[in-house]
Amino acid sequence: MKKIGIICKPERKEPQEILLQLLPFLRQKGCEAFVDAETAGALNIRGFSRKEISDLVDVVFVLGGDGTMLNVSRLVAEKGIPILGINLGSLGFLTEVNRDEIFNAVDTMLNGGCVIEERLMLSASIHRDGKKISEYTVLNDVVINKGALARIIDLETNINGSYITTFKADGLIISTPTGSTAYSLSAGGPILYPTLGSIVLTPICSHTLTNRPIVLPEDFNIEIIIKSLSEDVFLTLDGQVGFSLRIGDVIEVNKADYKAKLLVPAKRDYFKVLRTKLLWGER
Repeated sequence: MKKIGIICKPERKEPQEILLQLLPFLRQKGCEAFVDAETAGALNIRGFSRKEISDLVDVVFVLGGDGTMLNVSRLVAEKGIPILGINLGSLGFLTEVNRDEIFNAVDTMLNGGCVIEERLMLSASIHRDGKKISEYTVLNDVVINKGALARIIDLETNINGSYITTFKADGLIISTPTGSTAYSLSAGGPILYPTLGSIVLTPICSHTLTNRPIVLPEDFNIEIIIKSLSEDVFLTLDGQVGFSLRIGDVIEVNKADYKAKLLVPAKRDYFKVLRTKLLWGER
């Protein structure tokens, strides 16, 4: 892995400061770095678009938070490019390498000491009047929710062609194991080990209190039909891409044809990550 893409959180000076040391370090190791255009411009070096980076490199370093990581995963996962996340954000479930660990982690990676974790991704397609009008791939979650002033929405839910129920709720989260510690967790969903092959359905503030999260096998087909008259209903992908929905729209969710590949330190203890990030055991 000698061709390394570097994509940073926009409009942050901290990644630029790190790169002033990291780029010479990579050159000493015989690596060629391809830095995203915005960051490169601030450093007065040659930059590349994110699309160009995905076509040129063997691995991508992400300097930012989980949001940047999600964005990059959707960009490179289909090409099988592994990602090393360097946390410059707050929680950092995906970007696990802290600033003071960067050089050790990079050295470990170059020496083949990192493990590649494959993470399930989901494909969500929107059908309107019998036609597919859009399709997205996500690493964390697909969320259907109402706007601030909308009433409870009705979401007819079918799994593998079988009718399950019509959720009357503020919305519904369809989450991967990676996304189980994100929005789904705040809505009362379970934490899944990130490499599991499962999908979680978590209703948001369900009007029926007996509606509870359900864990499904990854190869199940999930179909949601919008039954509400309200025009204030939205589909949100990884919390970053939004799409306005109408009554009668059908959202179909399946596992994607490829998985995200995340580079993690070989000695990483996921349960320690949970204890640290979620403050387990503290009073």
